[in-house]
Amino acid sequence: MAKTELRITGFGGQGVILSAYIIGKAASIFDNKYATMTQSFGPEARGSACSAQLIISEEKILYPYIIKPNIMIAMSQEGYEKYEATMKGEGILIYESNLVKPGKNRTKIKKYCIPSTKIAEDLGRRIIQNIVMLGFFTAVTGLIDYNAMKEAVKTSVPRGTEELNLKAFESGYEYFKKQKK
Repeated sequence: MAKTELRITGFGGQGVILSAYIIGKAASIFDNKYATMTQSFGPEARGSACSAQLIISEEKILYPYIIKPNIMIAMSQEGYEKYEATMKGEGILIYESNLVKPGKNRTKIKKYCIPSTKIAEDLGRRIIQNIVMLGFFTAVTGLIDYNAMKEAVKTSVPRGTEELNLKAFESGYEYFKKQKK
């Protein structure tokens, strides 16, 4: 695996930063890889566009900032519009199908969508939509080991919510597996 650059974007309150933290933790602690994470959000935070950037590699990372992400996870239209042009020409776009409508101008990007908010609502808590998205990301990319991601989710969410969050992760993972059939 070469160095992979990843951007997660959405609006404040969707768990963008937590998602990046979980991916980085899964990679560096549970999957024997190297990872760096940076984040950005405006002073208004909740409700406005924010993003987190990760680099994941099997070798030490010397420069911690992304240049052109290979993968973008978009959980809001504003975040998608703000960062879509920064993606590599043949990257992967993973997006929330009820909140993001990607443009048709980039034909070489592989696009994968999931109604993560609806799935989270069906599980009883809209707030876990980012964890649904992490399960989907894991299945789509294979970048991080499945068990490493599960362990990172379990050890990163608030105590008492582990079971619900693991169910959310599984739901996102299985959603992709069902789509492939």
